[in-house]
Amino acid sequence: MGCCETKCAGDVTDITPEQWAKVDEIIAGYQGQRGVLIPCLHEIQQIVGYLPMEVQERVAAGLDIPVADVYSVITFYALFTTKPKGKHKVGVCLGTACYVRGGDKILEKVEDALGIKAGDTTPDRLFSIQVMRCIGACGLGPVMTVDDDIYARIKPDRVTEVLKKYS
Repeated sequence: MGCCETKCAGDVTDITPEQWAKVDEIIAGYQGQRGVLIPCLHEIQQIVGYLPMEVQERVAAGLDIPVADVYSVITFYALFTTKPKGKHKVGVCLGTACYVRGGDKILEKVEDALGIKAGDTTPDRLFSIQVMRCIGACGLGPVMTVDDDIYARIKPDRVTEVLKKYS
C-alpha cells in the first residue's frame, strides 16, 4: 500500500481522516504529470489550511519527488505556510506612515492581548497575527485589520475592545 493510500507513519497533525482523503484525491489527480507541485500544494493548503511536514512527505511520495523539493517550494513562496492559521487574521501595518504614527505600539498591544508574537497563531486557532508592510491606507494610519475589517487611526487602548468582537 502506497503512502497516499494510508496515513504515513509519524503523522502528528490534527488533520482529519476526511481531509487526508481529500489530500490523497488531490495528489492522485496530479500523479504522473510534470510541473504540478505548486497547484497541488495550493489545493491541499485550501483543504488543510497549512502544509505541515506530514503533508509534505505525503505529496513527495505521491508525486515521486524529493521531500526537499516540496519543502523548498513551500518555504520560497509566501503563499504557502507550514503553520496553521487562525480563524481570524489580525494584521498590523508597519509601513512607514503607519509605523511613524504608532504602528509598532499597536503590534505590541495585539501581541500582548493575544499572548503570541507576529507570525504565530493562538493555541485555540482563533487568531493569527501578521505584519503588513503597507495596505494603501497611509493617511489613515496606524491601521489594524481583522479579516476584511479595517480599523483606521487605531489607538493602543482600543485594540483589546476590537479583538473582543471576534472572540
